[in-house]
Amino acid sequence: MTEAKATEQREIAIEALLAEDRTFPPPPEFAAQADIQSNEIYERAAADLEGFWAEEAAKLEWFTPWETVLEWKPPYAKWFLGGELNVSVNCLDRHVAAGKGDKVAYYWEGEPGDRAAITYAELLTEVQKCANALKELGVGRGDRVAIYMPMILELPIAMLACTRIGAPHTVVFGGFSAESLADRINDSQAKLVITADGGYRRGKPSPLKPNVDAALSLSTTVERVLVARRTGEPVAMVNGRDVWWDEIVPGQDARCEPERMQSEDMLFLLYTSGTTAKPKGILHTTGGYLTGVATTHRSIFDIKDEDVFWCAADLGWVTGHSYILYGPLTNGTTGVMYEGTPDYPDPSRWWDIVERYQVTILYTAPTAIRAHMKWGPHHAARHDLSSLRLLGTVGEPINPEAWIWYQQQIGGGRCPIVDTWWQTETGMALLTPLPGITTTKPGSATKPFPGVDADIFDNDGNAVPLGEGGYLVLKKPWPAMLRGIYNDPERYERTYWSRFPGVYFPGDGARRDADGDYWLMGRVDDVMNVSGHRLSTTEIESALVSDDRVAEAAVVGRPDDLTGEAIFAFVIAKSGIETSPALGEELRQHCAAKIGPIARPKTVMFTPDLPKTRSGKIMRRLLRDIATGRELGDTTTLADAGVVEQIRDASRAGKDDE
Repeated sequence: MTEAKATEQREIAIEALLAEDRTFPPPPEFAAQADIQSNEIYERAAADLEGFWAEEAAKLEWFTPWETVLEWKPPYAKWFLGGELNVSVNCLDRHVAAGKGDKVAYYWEGEPGDRAAITYAELLTEVQKCANALKELGVGRGDRVAIYMPMILELPIAMLACTRIGAPHTVVFGGFSAESLADRINDSQAKLVITADGGYRRGKPSPLKPNVDAALSLSTTVERVLVARRTGEPVAMVNGRDVWWDEIVPGQDARCEPERMQSEDMLFLLYTSGTTAKPKGILHTTGGYLTGVATTHRSIFDIKDEDVFWCAADLGWVTGHSYILYGPLTNGTTGVMYEGTPDYPDPSRWWDIVERYQVTILYTAPTAIRAHMKWGPHHAARHDLSSLRLLGTVGEPINPEAWIWYQQQIGGGRCPIVDTWWQTETGMALLTPLPGITTTKPGSATKPFPGVDADIFDNDGNAVPLGEGGYLVLKKPWPAMLRGIYNDPERYERTYWSRFPGVYFPGDGARRDADGDYWLMGRVDDVMNVSGHRLSTTEIESALVSDDRVAEAAVVGRPDDLTGEAIFAFVIAKSGIETSPALGEELRQHCAAKIGPIARPKTVMFTPDLPKTRSGKIMRRLLRDIATGRELGDTTTLADAGVVEQIRDASRAGKDDE
């Protein structure tokens, strides 16, 4: 049977329509100094997966060597069993002991313009003091700590202090609401919260402590709250529960003996959206995670001792965990942390930072790149960006024109771009170029990282031919992979392992081109990717319906030039409620208050009904067609096909609120 006939006889999983033929081989001068200069690394990793990762793990400092590299009982993996280590020792102590204590760990810049630098020796001292303060506040090995802070130096100090004493942390992005914070505190059963009075956002103080107080009214597990001063705004302090950072941390002993953690001990929980209203507590452990992030950081970004590495993300997301904190510090790298937004006080702020600190590697999201495109290249052109030697992207597939703009306007045409694909669940980047050897293509994540076994399946679990779209899958375990969903093994197995038994399905579509390079094609479920952040339609729908004027709601993602996807909400108002643009705006703000500003719909459209199957399932596929103005797909399974025309008529009449 010919390949063409075989394709005709089976259902194509995802149509592959995009064509991009521009290629960029590594610049000769970059390739000549690259750490990885041969494709032999791929062959070596494929021939001996366990040996490859064991060699990488051996670059860490272990108290006790492991006995077993990998125990794989699908869908559960355990890496480096029997090994004992401590994350803070690998991030700090060993560099100081090696004589690098005076090296800058972070250049920090606050949005108002205040600045600081902290060396590895200074960071080690502060981490040990904070760790002793946590002990004084009753935190011990195994206790969960929730961290809800702005991008200030106390945040990485707090995270590392938790690792010092073996207390798993769950960092909650400072833009989330009190209710979202409470959900995460309750699910993790956190014993202590570390927060700040607030942070700065677009030139104004943004409060955090009041959200903690509101969250704790919905929680029963938290015993103490540690509060850092940042804005100086007055906040309420609960006697016997709350304590100021500067009243307990500075006076602590500067030595804290690190806990000897088992390789498979929990390191942190990080919550991500799912297809239900309840966020998923993604569980990452110690030895495998640290091996994965250190290896990928070193190899993908071609790290040199003199590099200044800026991952322009927030520590509240996995990108920050892996490539602001744990990967770079394990490798002894100097990093940059910035508190504020990229356009405050004007869109040249990032380029001012690159020039001031002589940043050599910039790693950011396509959303940010598109924002800078919108603001114009003249902001970057006013700054000396010649220190940059490598650029990276993360969070979502990058459109080719944004890739080209980034490469030319920011990289001056001389900097390779590493376009990385990964997730909260994967812990480390899995699809990526290696900049010294990979010919890159605008919009392609190119190849699986060495030691990562990826494929693209059709609906029946068969590998698709080159050029055809399908479901991205991972066929073998990798060290930094999640170990489960906290306290919910059934959901873990159902979410990631049920579509193709024994194979990890991340929920993304992809295709391979004729060269075997991977192109990500977006989510295949109902999780939206807004500004690189995965948001559940169900969570936003739940927030909308929690307003007593709303009877029902359905949310879809609509392509957006700036954010990748924008949230489009279809809302049915309760009987007797008069719909209006003002009501739409109130519902948008309601979502922001319930979940966080990132969840604010861009569009609210009032509709008389929603398209549903006979079993009551909302047909979001048809809503996406309406939201994007596409021709409607198959409506034969609808209980009432006339509903779609009603919604379309409402859309044409302009009954929506932007």
